[in-house]
Amino acid sequence: MWYHKPVINEELLQSLPNLKIVASSGVGIDHLDLNLLSSYGVKVSNTPFVVSTDTADLGMALMLASSRRLVEGYQIAVSPDTEYFPADWLGAEVSGATLGIVGMGTIGYKVAERAKAFEMKILYHNRNQRNKAEESAIGAVYCKKIDDLLQQSDFVLLSVNLTPQTHRLIGKRELALMKPTATLINISRGLVVDQDALVEALQNKVIKAAALDVTYPEPLPRDHPLLRLKNVIITPHIGSATKKTRHLMMENMMESIQAGLTGLPIPNEVL
Repeated sequence: MWYHKPVINEELLQSLPNLKIVASSGVGIDHLDLNLLSSYGVKVSNTPFVVSTDTADLGMALMLASSRRLVEGYQIAVSPDTEYFPADWLGAEVSGATLGIVGMGTIGYKVAERAKAFEMKILYHNRNQRNKAEESAIGAVYCKKIDDLLQQSDFVLLSVNLTPQTHRLIGKRELALMKPTATLINISRGLVVDQDALVEALQNKVIKAAALDVTYPEPLPRDHPLLRLKNVIITPHIGSATKKTRHLMMENMMESIQAGLTGLPIPNEVL
């Protein structure tokens, strides 16, 4: 499966009685009905580890671009109407700011490693607390309650898997807890955020800005209000979109397929 295609449903499974494995690109498996696949005896694999470095890089890129208003700045610099650069056109500091990471898996941890180089204070919320050595290595502080993280962070970065528990994890209540100067960054899945609530929060200055690599749907309808807001940066779900990583993703998928067809243990099998 590449870009969630083809759609794996019961009709397809019935038409492929000898199917042994579905190899899906990327980390997320929210597009797959694992119970349905299991009922047909079909195994599933993904490519979780090869995408983490590039996705973490993009998370930092979105944070920097949003805080320093790079898209707006570019538009001013190239506009035929620009006669001078306004002296009061200012961004926000990243170095020394507080970053709250929701989801401290492989990607979230790599973001924290990068943020440490910017001397950021790092908070994180996760199902399970990391061990003390891992926390100490990046200077991260665990927030058992997500509310504590939201209230303290200058930047809130989402890097969770989409599950029933994380569906619309960030809604109107959570956005209201954030600082009015805070920025929301989403590199996970669009449905982790209540998008209507986000639009309202951005329009009413409940939060300062958002930087999104993911939305729902993808792409957004061309008349969607998020596309008209100056305090929003949207990229086309490019977390893993580098030549090297896409090549490694395909290699991982092929290894899983070969193992699945020969009865060997499947690398990165989703259980």
